[in-house]
Amino acid sequence: MIKFDNTEIAFESKSNNDLNRAYRLFKLIGNRNLVKIGKPLTNFALSVGLPIKGVVRSTIFAQFCGGETINECDATIQQLGKFGIGTILDYSVEGKTSDEDFEHTTEEIIATIIKATTTTYIPFAVFKVTGIARFDLLEKANLSTSGLTEKELIEYKQLLERVDRICKAGFDNNVPVFIDAEETWIQDAIDRITYEMMLKYNKEIAIVYNTVQIYRHDRLAYLKKEIEQAKVDGVKYGVKLVRGAYMEKERARAAEKGYPSPIQPNKIACDKDYNLALEFLVSEIDQMALCAGSHNEESALYLTELLAKHGIKNVDKRVYFAQLLGMSDHISFNLSKEGYNVAKYVPYGPIKEVMPYLLRRADENTSVAGQTSRELNLIMKERQRRRLN
Repeated sequence: MIKFDNTEIAFESKSNNDLNRAYRLFKLIGNRNLVKIGKPLTNFALSVGLPIKGVVRSTIFAQFCGGETINECDATIQQLGKFGIGTILDYSVEGKTSDEDFEHTTEEIIATIIKATTTTYIPFAVFKVTGIARFDLLEKANLSTSGLTEKELIEYKQLLERVDRICKAGFDNNVPVFIDAEETWIQDAIDRITYEMMLKYNKEIAIVYNTVQIYRHDRLAYLKKEIEQAKVDGVKYGVKLVRGAYMEKERARAAEKGYPSPIQPNKIACDKDYNLALEFLVSEIDQMALCAGSHNEESALYLTELLAKHGIKNVDKRVYFAQLLGMSDHISFNLSKEGYNVAKYVPYGPIKEVMPYLLRRADENTSVAGQTSRELNLIMKERQRRRLN
C-alpha cells in the first residue's frame, strides 16, 4: 500500500534552501492574525508602488508560482518532469474586465497549449471562463440567454467564440483542456458552454474537461446525469473532480439572499460524496476520463485502490491525480514514485496581478483545518531527517 509519510521522496526535488524557505513561509501562514493583517498591507504596498516585489518573489511567489511568463516556468516544468510529474500551466491573472484583456487572456491560454506540444511534461491546459468574459454577463446568462439584451447577446457570442478557439486549439494539438468551476450563480452557464464544447471535441477521447465541485450537495447526482447524457450523445466526458474553492462565499450569499445553501452540511458529507463520485467515475471509465484534484490523502489512496480493483493500470492516461504547486508534495511525489499519473497546477503571471491568487492560497492554508500544520509537520520531519534543525 502506498504511504504518504515518506518525506525523503516527498521533498526529493527540494534543496535545503528550498526546504528552509518553505518552513519559514508555512510558519508565517500558520499565523491567522498575520495573514489577516498581511493581505491589505501587501495589496496597498503593491498598489502604491512600494518596492516589495523582490520579497514577494523570493517567498510566497517562489513557493506557489512557476514564474511571471510561460518561459520563466521552464525550470519548474523540467524539475517536476524529472520526477515524473506533469505541469498544468495556469495563467492566474484575475479581475480583468475589458475585451482587450479577455482577448489577451485567450491568446495566453492558447500559448500554454502550444507550449504543451514542445514537451511531454505538460499533459493539460486550463482556464477560467471569468478570465475571458465579464462575471455579470455570466450571471445574467446563468439560467438562460433569453433575457440578454442585443448588446449582451453579441458579447455572449464573443465569449463562445473565445472558448471554442481555446478548445479547438486543444483538439488540434491533442492537449486536453480543463474548464474550471466557479460560483454557483454562474456555474450553470459554464456547464452549458462546457458541454457544447464536449459535443464538438470529445467524440473519440476527452479533450474538454468540466470541473465538478463536490462541496456542493447536488454534484454527485449531476455527475450521474451528465454521464448518462454523454452515453446518449456519444461523448467521452472529461471530469476534473475537486472539493471546491468558494465555500465561505457560497454560504454567506445564500444566507444574505435567503435561499438554501448549496454547500454540503459538513466535511464528512463532502468526503463521502467525493469518494462515491470516484467510485462511480472509475466504474464508468470507458465513457470518461478523470483528473482527481485533491489534497486529501484518504481520497488519493482510495482512488489507487479503485484502480487496482477495476484492473486499471497506474499509467492509464484516462486517470490523473493533481495538486497545487507548493502544496501536498507528499501526495504528488509518492504517487509518482509508484508510477501513477500526477500533475501539478503551476500558476504564473506578473507578480502584482497574481497576488489575489497568492493571497487566496495563504487564506486557504489558514482556514482549511490542519492544512498548514500538515505541511509544516512534514517539512519539519524532513528537515530533521536531513539534520537541518
